[in-house]
Amino acid sequence: QVQLVESGGGLVQTGGSLRLSCAASGRTFSTYAMGWFRQAPGKEREFVAVVARNGDVTYYADSVKGRFTISRDIAKGTVYLQMNSLKPEDTAVYYCVADPYLRTTKAGNGRYWGQGTQVTVSS
Repeated sequence: QVQLVESGGGLVQTGGSLRLSCAASGRTFSTYAMGWFRQAPGKEREFVAVVARNGDVTYYADSVKGRFTISRDIAKGTVYLQMNSLKPEDTAVYYCVADPYLRTTKAGNGRYWGQGTQVTVSS
């Protein structure tokens, strides 16, 4: 059982930064790959980033590569998404996802999902 709660969203100007956090409950956090997806109004849900259970493998969508960094603090049971050089097209609800398999997490079929946090980037 894993429960995920996102935080850290907000309003920021183009070029600004935000750090999203996803707190996971339970003691099984370290056994799950973790990822971030986002969905803008009227758009398909899209993959953003994923990190392996031990934190040593990461993948990013081409649209965020070089600007976003995913990391995890196993002791705190938290995964982060550091977002720099934000653009208006980054505006979306960001969701945290967890799954035993990295490939499943990346594909958008993760077992557990958070409630989402809104990120708005003004032009």
